[in-house]
Amino acid sequence: MTGFLSTLITNKYLYLFIISMMPIVELRGGVPIGAAMGLPFWQVYLICVLGNLLPVPFLIKFAKAVLTFLAKKQIFGGFFQRIMDKANEKALSIGRYELLGLCLFVAIPLPGTGAWTGSLVATALQLRLLPSLAAITVGVLISGLIMGGVSFGLVGMLDLLVA
Repeated sequence: MTGFLSTLITNKYLYLFIISMMPIVELRGGVPIGAAMGLPFWQVYLICVLGNLLPVPFLIKFAKAVLTFLAKKQIFGGFFQRIMDKANEKALSIGRYELLGLCLFVAIPLPGTGAWTGSLVATALQLRLLPSLAAITVGVLISGLIMGGVSFGLVGMLDLLVA
């Protein structure tokens, strides 16, 4: 375990990848951390997008069953029931343009609007896996560009395109 932690600390890209996989933090935290580390934008962007998207298919496929199981547990069931209720509430706000709404929902870099919540919303809406994954992927790509613009500065990003 100590070897893994030392590798994680010394390997900045692995660190960003794992941060971007985590709920709540996701890519919205990974990109600014990569910028603070002084890493190049496109490398940070690619690593954070891949890290953020890795759990999505599993979340869409298994989230409802896991949350339903956990919501029935006496000790912490209320917490997981609130998560399901929140996802259902978000699903209702997306409306009939489900996939476009899901994409835009994930693209807006605000707390509670990332790929994890988007996956729960897709599950609550009973959307198919591949269309949901595509909508969430586009949303994450857009969110990464927005976070990159904020974290690296638009001028810094444009300099990278020209170089």
